[in-house]
Amino acid sequence: MESTELFRTAILTFKLLFLLLAANGAPVLLNKILGSWGAWPVDGGARLKDGHPVFGASKTWRGLFGAILLAGAAAVLVGLPFWLGALFGGSAMLGDLFSSFFKRRLGVPSSGMALGLDQVPESLLPLLAVRSELALGTGYIAWLVLIFLILELALSRILYALHIRDQPH
Repeated sequence: MESTELFRTAILTFKLLFLLLAANGAPVLLNKILGSWGAWPVDGGARLKDGHPVFGASKTWRGLFGAILLAGAAAVLVGLPFWLGALFGGSAMLGDLFSSFFKRRLGVPSSGMALGLDQVPESLLPLLAVRSELALGTGYIAWLVLIFLILELALSRILYALHIRDQPH
């Protein structure tokens, strides 16, 4: 890989990791800033036959729309179109809802940790959503998902130590 291409890849990697952190961090930051204000559960408190919530109380409309808006704004900050960031944020939250649905079926409580299941869908789905637009290869996407997993675990502990997150995962 020549140095110009390496530089472009590094810049793109930074932009995509920034979008992943913005999208997935928005609900956490909004919860810290706004508390319970506007925190209406996406599932409306519904439960399935297994007795567990569909998604859980921590998956809110405020977090969903906040992620879309913050990821859109973050995209503009790094020179990408707002719509691409909004798509990215919405896809990240779709991945997060997917994770929460399966965690509830496995009996993991709301805001409980499931290594990989918590990080992979919320990073994989947005990367797949923008794959064509940004010409992302399969290997590159896999590498970014792995980097996000490691980065998210480290940042989660830092945010917990700073009393921004309620749990250290």
